[in-house]
Amino acid sequence: MAIKKVLLLGGSGFIGTYIANRLSQRGIELTIPTRRRERTKALIMQPNIEMPEANIHCEKTLAELMQGQDVVINLVGVLHSRDVQFPYSKDFGRAHVELPKKIIAACKATGVRRLVHMSALGADPKAPSEYLASKGEGEALVMAAQDDLDVTVFRPSVIFGLNDSFLSMFASVLRKVPFFPLGFGHARFQPVWAADVADAFVDCLEDRSTYGQAYDLVGPKVYTLRELVDYTKELTGSKATIIPLGEGLAYLQAGLMWLAPQPMMSPDNLRSMQVDSVCDGKCNLPANWHPTALEAIATTYIAHNTPKGKLDSFRYRAGR
Repeated sequence: MAIKKVLLLGGSGFIGTYIANRLSQRGIELTIPTRRRERTKALIMQPNIEMPEANIHCEKTLAELMQGQDVVINLVGVLHSRDVQFPYSKDFGRAHVELPKKIIAACKATGVRRLVHMSALGADPKAPSEYLASKGEGEALVMAAQDDLDVTVFRPSVIFGLNDSFLSMFASVLRKVPFFPLGFGHARFQPVWAADVADAFVDCLEDRSTYGQAYDLVGPKVYTLRELVDYTKELTGSKATIIPLGEGLAYLQAGLMWLAPQPMMSPDNLRSMQVDSVCDGKCNLPANWHPTALEAIATTYIAHNTPKGKLDSFRYRAGR
């Protein structure tokens, strides 16, 4: 079946924007529900994109949005919750467990068979963090629906790229402070470029071999958190001193950050870091997966305020 219409849930976010751009360029009609339409002007201006204001947690609304769609892509996720409850709080449960349940039910009710779902590397109902535990339960629900739906799940490691909340966050802080306290510097990641993630989602849509599969999305290299911060420091030309924190102080710091209106870190984020976000020989990678090196991309958006960064950015855009 040729795909003509896609319902993109969570499409106004970081990864959603990358996916929306690719689908729009292919002439596919996109419906991207949003809570506040005026905040999504960059997407509204693109062809083939409709952005209705809607509450996707309402089952009736979900079913209405799915009418006439060929595919549903679910990217909805939250990183923080104001409550703490194990295995996960209501906020994590609402986004990562209850919403997938409603999506599956709406797909069955409306006859939309194709569902592509965003999970996370390390997701497991028994994981130590609320984020990973709720993501794991949501993933299990989607995979269990494969008798009735054509499902594909993707589990990316931490994602980097223009407008990310990862390297860009480090860069923003490192440019401003003389000291950078860092907890869990030993935590390991295998960062993956947002564009590669978006390509995996788009390429799988009509590929029957991906039905019923859960794929890991990782970059070509493993880094510790300390290595990533040091690299970002180098790109920005920052003179900040990196101060390693023990576990107790790291949780204290995360707890204080968690109190901010838009927290950069929370204790649950640290609990997620107890599980290395890497593939140690147990990956299920998409066919023809050739991820882009972090070093090839980071200079194009992290170091753009330095002479070297501007030169690297020019070379990248010129394909050199």
